[in-house]
Amino acid sequence: MKTQKLALTQTQKQQLDAGFTAAFGTAPTRYFSAPGRTEIGGNHTDHQRGRVLAAAVNLDTLAAVRPNETCVIRIQSQGYPLCTVDLTELTPQPAEINTTPALIRGVAARFTQVGCAVGGFDAYVESTVLPGSGLSSSAAFEVLVGTIINHLFFAGKVSQPEIAQIGQYAENVFFGKPCGLMDQTASAVGGLVTIDFLDKENPRIRSVDFDFSACGHALCIIDTQASHADLTDEYAAITRELKSICAHFGKEVLTQVSQEDFMAALPALRESCSDRAVMRAMHFYRENARVPQQVAALEQGDFPEFLRLVRESGYSSYMYLQNVIPAGYKQQQDVAVSLALCEHYLNGQGAFRVHGGGFAGTVQAFVPFALLETFRTGIDGVLGEGACHVLSIRAQGGVEII
Repeated sequence: MKTQKLALTQTQKQQLDAGFTAAFGTAPTRYFSAPGRTEIGGNHTDHQRGRVLAAAVNLDTLAAVRPNETCVIRIQSQGYPLCTVDLTELTPQPAEINTTPALIRGVAARFTQVGCAVGGFDAYVESTVLPGSGLSSSAAFEVLVGTIINHLFFAGKVSQPEIAQIGQYAENVFFGKPCGLMDQTASAVGGLVTIDFLDKENPRIRSVDFDFSACGHALCIIDTQASHADLTDEYAAITRELKSICAHFGKEVLTQVSQEDFMAALPALRESCSDRAVMRAMHFYRENARVPQQVAALEQGDFPEFLRLVRESGYSSYMYLQNVIPAGYKQQQDVAVSLALCEHYLNGQGAFRVHGGGFAGTVQAFVPFALLETFRTGIDGVLGEGACHVLSIRAQGGVEII
């Protein structure tokens, strides 16, 4: 496993130690971290085993940890009730669907399946990856728990990409969300990476060496202030509708269906599937082809072309994938308003797009330094103070802090 060094600040260590002691009455012995992620390219391509461009960011989930010599995992996240999971029961629990215990139980169950003798531990967790921020707080948490178990009980035998797969398993099977693998992989591996998920057991991961700030642009994530609550079916509908397209061809995912065959079958697909499913599939083919073009633009130093592709991606998500405005929403259209604000304040410069799952959460923007203060002030003035976050890419993925 690649060695990744990360240090706690004195303030972070003091806060983690104090929180752990307050929760468990003793001192922690080890520390762990997993970052949030930002999707740079490949909007809703991962669950079709397509390509993505993603990066770990400098917001993370930190844990102070101590083995407790029992068969119970206890995790106290700052501001939340104590979460307790009994390791003698490692099957999906219907009552835990969409809850944190489901993620913990699912990660522990998968480690047990690969031969790890998972034991109990106590953890106190603090996070700057806020829930609903669009930076994948759930993936960071899954990677954090997986990294803790891997180091405490398995001598680090599981690779970071495998920890990502374990997190996805927990979210799919125990938590009940049919997510792809991009979020967990970006968090687990770290840095700026392009990932091809065609081989689901062995996704191809390659680092991309690029510094956005060297091109005079800031990477911004805008909190649209929209809630993910009650939107689970909106996300699930995307994969469900794409599955209906795949079923026409007797395939599992769209990467197994050529674009030529898809286009030739459009009359029949419009009869057997919804037009929205057809439009979403059109987005997939275009977006999946766009990712290697974005990577090539970055590696060749052609930043204007990269920005053009980002804008094109945002257009495709809005127009074809249709993951900006939830079905039937008229009064609240937070993501759409946020995109309109980006267009206004960027005034033809930089680039912006819906970020991640869509419907709620965040918008991503590449903002020229000369416009950054005006842009941030304008966004915060409408959406609220602190809505615009300026981020940087973090080199480390899920890691034990030595």
